[in-house]
Amino acid sequence: MAARCLLNRTAAVFQLSFRTTTLRTGTRSYSDTEPEPLTLKHQSDGIRRIILNNPKKRNALSLSMLESLRENIETDVDSDDLRVIIISAKGPVFSSGHDLKELTWTQGRGHHTKVFDTCSQVMTLIQDIPVPVVAMVNGVATAAGCQLVASCDIAVATENSTFATPGVNVGLFCSTPAVAIGRAVPRKVAMEMLFTGTPISAHDALLHGLVSKVVPEERLEAETLAIARRVCAASRPVVALGKATFQRQMAQGRDAAYATASAVMVDNLSLRDGQEGIRAFIEKRKPVWSHSSERAHD
Repeated sequence: MAARCLLNRTAAVFQLSFRTTTLRTGTRSYSDTEPEPLTLKHQSDGIRRIILNNPKKRNALSLSMLESLRENIETDVDSDDLRVIIISAKGPVFSSGHDLKELTWTQGRGHHTKVFDTCSQVMTLIQDIPVPVVAMVNGVATAAGCQLVASCDIAVATENSTFATPGVNVGLFCSTPAVAIGRAVPRKVAMEMLFTGTPISAHDALLHGLVSKVVPEERLEAETLAIARRVCAASRPVVALGKATFQRQMAQGRDAAYATASAVMVDNLSLRDGQEGIRAFIEKRKPVWSHSSERAHD
């Protein structure tokens, strides 16, 4: 009975709401006649916060939302001032996935193609940029919303969060979410999620590797920021090299992966910060990072 109630709740979240709201942020006011920003972005101390900001439509990943999210991620992504990105959401739903209103046949095949191409671009962008991306989840993440969580490098969720791919129940199998989810959780867990649409709890998501950590709601902000600050304490080029190498070797066979990783370890040692870290360890002091990609030697 409890599982059925949870499934019904998730299915309801997956449906669309078409209302709008108003917001005052910073120095700008948004009126009833002017659309509010779909995402909010601010950055300090190396940490960029991106907030999905359409709670009355359950933070649906509409084409406009995806484009706004992509812009927020791409802006100055190679700046030394940026070390980590945190993606969170306003309201009780992290994201309900695609805006189903955009997926009716009246929108046309061309528009549908643009929606899914843009979504795929955003998900791959998250994994391809040089800084880690952390999902901070408090609530429901379904379909492409679950895909977004799975695409992030790290995910911290509250105990009441749930995750699902319920597209099969509305006649649209979650094939694109399956790309990210199938690479994050065991195959049979992914297949059960995809074939039944049944949501899993935050603790099951942790057990299967969809999220990195589950915390009480009141600790979500502090725990996520603690991770972000630890990332900021490391050398930016070392983190960037490590992230790129991890993604590349995960797509390779074992022997090719070792060859790739071994070569990168040598490249890492040639970085100025690679040598600084080793010297600091030997000298029993804290490293002083240059955050420069310059090589200490050839």
